[in-house]
Amino acid sequence: MMRSMNPGQALNAIDRAIVELDRALRTVAGVHAARRASPADTVPEADLAAGEREHAAALMRVNHVGEVCAQALYQGQSLTARNDSVRASLEQAAQEEEDHLAWSANRIRELGGRASLLNPLWYAGSLAMGMVAGALGDRWNLAFLAETEHQVEEHLGGHLERLAPEDARTRAVVEAMRADEARHRETAVALGAAELPQPVKVAMRAVAKVMTAVAYRV
Repeated sequence: MMRSMNPGQALNAIDRAIVELDRALRTVAGVHAARRASPADTVPEADLAAGEREHAAALMRVNHVGEVCAQALYQGQSLTARNDSVRASLEQAAQEEEDHLAWSANRIRELGGRASLLNPLWYAGSLAMGMVAGALGDRWNLAFLAETEHQVEEHLGGHLERLAPEDARTRAVVEAMRADEARHRETAVALGAAELPQPVKVAMRAVAKVMTAVAYRV
């Protein structure tokens, strides 16, 4: 026989549902509140050629899409996580990733670009993936997180190589994001992440490559 929730549990479930819905709507709508100042705030703007600005804006759009996906992944994973400490770590990382959302969105605007038109799609797909990862159990949940952060860290390193050397303002944002991703990966490993099978890692890279190519343009 199924147990019914008491009034307090029901209210807590409703409150959490409202919070999660608000988070999803703000992420997709581009309403981001950074808790930390942007690393670019103290860096002067470079005199970039039009093509360099357009390229940097497109790269930052890709990074912004990555952060939209990260919010959805963390949300899905925290909703299905079984261990309270794992859930707390996921929620802490999600808060820091929200800083990345705000930083990248602001840099896109400064460069005269726009966010991806497909953000609702990116969010929905990543939320589903996060919930599946969480449902597999905390060790695999953390394994998925660790590998995701590892690939994002590599991806951001590639962007640093592709940005104009004089574009110190964009580079400051990307470098700070990469440092956070590395720390999130280390935290997941320390919490007991399993090692994902190689075919899963390859599949994740293939999906990320398609998403990156689309987000650069759309």
